[in-house]
Amino acid sequence: MAGQQALRRLTGGVRRASRHLLDVLLPPRCLACEGEVQTQGALCPACFAGLTPITAPFCGRCGVPFTHDGQAQASEAAGLCPRCSRDLPSFLSARAAFRYDAGAKRLILPFKHADRTDLALPLARHMARAGAPLLARADMIVPVPAHWRRLLRRRYDQAALLAKALGALSGRQVLPDLLRRVRPTPPLADKGAAERAVTVDGAFALSRRGGAAVVGRHVLLVDDVMTSGATAEACARILLGAGAAAVEVLAAARVPDPRLRDA
Repeated sequence: MAGQQALRRLTGGVRRASRHLLDVLLPPRCLACEGEVQTQGALCPACFAGLTPITAPFCGRCGVPFTHDGQAQASEAAGLCPRCSRDLPSFLSARAAFRYDAGAKRLILPFKHADRTDLALPLARHMARAGAPLLARADMIVPVPAHWRRLLRRRYDQAALLAKALGALSGRQVLPDLLRRVRPTPPLADKGAAERAVTVDGAFALSRRGGAAVVGRHVLLVDDVMTSGATAEACARILLGAGAAAVEVLAAARVPDPRLRDA
């Protein structure tokens, strides 16, 4: 016993010394602005303050943030946004860590387009906090897939990186290849909700071995940014059609509904 304790103390001392040496050779820099910070993988106070975590009130189904409490109370179905009040999505619930605003873009855009794969774990930590109940219910984690042409161009799948980081943090099984994007889709940023739904319809499918894996399972679908929910809806329908017990969605950031801004 004494020998094991001594070994643990020695191992801990080596780790601390290694971290100190790394900080000397590569001083910690803010993940967003490259300013000096106290620890590796952190944000400086200004960049951290620029992030907008999604907290209540938000839609109980799709997770879109409300502007004020009155919007939730005034909805046709209490606690739901107008879109979900009219047409409930197939997924059980969705959550995101941040509003997709200027602060979140300083992390997510480099992660998506500038080879900043080191941002996957910090983003996943925030997602794990925001989506703790979803992770607790999940039997498996499945990323929204990228088309192979985009993978060739980008060389990595950002949703898969987030899913793997969440799996490491939560101990949940990750199936990165369960879903396939069978045809490419154009960027959806400038499209309305109805056009988004049409664009992604039929764009996804299960892998050949995916059917048996999801039967009776609670699936957590992971993506970097959730906008209208059309992509999540298309994937959820595929998973539920294959026999999944339920599908929930967890994203790094959520685009607010502009219709709620002035409501």
